Amino acid sequence: MKDIKIKNILSLVAFLAMFSCADDFIIVAPDDENSEDFFNTEEDYQKALVSAYDMLQATARNYQLGEIASDNTLCGGQNALDTPGYQEIDDMIHTPVNAQLREIWTWMYTGVNRTNYIMEFQDKLDFPSKTSVLAQTRFLRAYYYFQLVKWFGDVPLAVDARIQFGDQFNIERTPKAEVYTQIEQDLMFAASNLPYTQPQTGRITKGAAEALLGKVYLYQDKFTESATVLESLINNGPHRLLSSTEAPLMWENENENNIESVFEIQYSDIDGGSYDCFYCLEGNFAIGFNGVRGYVGPVFDFGFSFNVPVQEVVDAFEPGDIRLEYSILDIEQWIADNPTATYDETAGFEQTGYFNRKYIARQGDLNLPDAALTNPNNTRAIRYADVLLMAAEALNRGGISDTRAQDYLNEVRNRAMLDDVTTTGPNLTNDIYKERRVELVGEGHRFFDLVRTGRAATEIDGFQTGKHELFPIPIQEIQLAGNVWEQNPGY
Repeated sequence: MKDIKIKNILSLVAFLAMFSCADDFIIVAPDDENSEDFFNTEEDYQKALVSAYDMLQATARNYQLGEIASDNTLCGGQNALDTPGYQEIDDMIHTPVNAQLREIWTWMYTGVNRTNYIMEFQDKLDFPSKTSVLAQTRFLRAYYYFQLVKWFGDVPLAVDARIQFGDQFNIERTPKAEVYTQIEQDLMFAASNLPYTQPQTGRITKGAAEALLGKVYLYQDKFTESATVLESLINNGPHRLLSSTEAPLMWENENENNIESVFEIQYSDIDGGSYDCFYCLEGNFAIGFNGVRGYVGPVFDFGFSFNVPVQEVVDAFEPGDIRLEYSILDIEQWIADNPTATYDETAGFEQTGYFNRKYIARQGDLNLPDAALTNPNNTRAIRYADVLLMAAEALNRGGISDTRAQDYLNEVRNRAMLDDVTTTGPNLTNDIYKERRVELVGEGHRFFDLVRTGRAATEIDGFQTGKHELFPIPIQEIQLAGNVWEQNPGY
């Protein structure tokens, strides 16, 4: 979190040295055997919690690839060999040998291990904020496991104890249903023990826990449970949609952590990390990677032209939908409207002329020394608009109430200056799906929405049913575990 990181960066650096160098989902025990005596004060637990939060920043990779894997965007980049792992996922030809998939696996397990380090010593000391610390910790563990189960399906499940070197030979992949059960338990605990508002920006709230729990239920087609928890948040929480005039500005740095943001991943322009250590970064590297190659002009900054929207998603916006202009940048139209602006129109691969306006670099960011690595723009991981659309889907697909589903859907549509939807049943389901695509375009949800609703094979070129619903377990992890794990089907 921006506030947490700025206030604690020096103490955190010293603490992370204890266990942040793991390259895998296992932890190599530190040389200092007395390190287990760390949890002696409330401050120790708070430092460990900041370390657990820190791995949220690594999910920039997850959200960017979640969009590239979908039918919303092409990989782009400089050429066909620029970041091969991205290109392979875009073309649905990825294999168990993929550097970016392994990074997702290892970074999310680093997050899991940091949370389990706290839970391993949860009973060692009592202090006033202990319940809050554990509730935030359990949310973070649930979040990291949710990422893992979305991407890889059955994954090793460790609870309240770190996975240490040697354990990989004895730990099996846990069925995803059991992983989901643990995720639900963690989120229910978090929702029951956290407030809707926190005194420090970026801390997990009750609303974040309820929203993620509702999403986890929805991914399992538990529609009644999903609708119940999401409507509780809608009726009791502090969040609302920004107005039609406010919405176009919600992606600007000065409007981070606004009333519509239910769960936001915090970034800063503090220097750290490198192209060899993306998870060490304090900045959001996906922002620079998404930008316009060779751009010079007002408002925006240059980028590496990855993750470029396609014409099909532009055409998915209805006439009069104000979201199109602030979601997708039409660079040719922008140049026409801003004659001083230029860009390298001959550079880049698979360029469509469109860019993800939500997540590209803005001018004025103090992102030095490398603008591509230290961008401070936050990831709006769960917005209230997403909550409304998830509630609408759960109510409709669960046969609970099409009337309330219409209300939530139309609240989102009306903000976009669109007319009400009056459909019911399967037609309403399709209208909700369409709305999710245009409302959440560029935010990394589309691939998983298509997979969980069984529509991926008809929408994504190259998608093979029975294979591409999951990504392959990185081959290095299977080898590390003694080659006893079965690979996901089709790989």
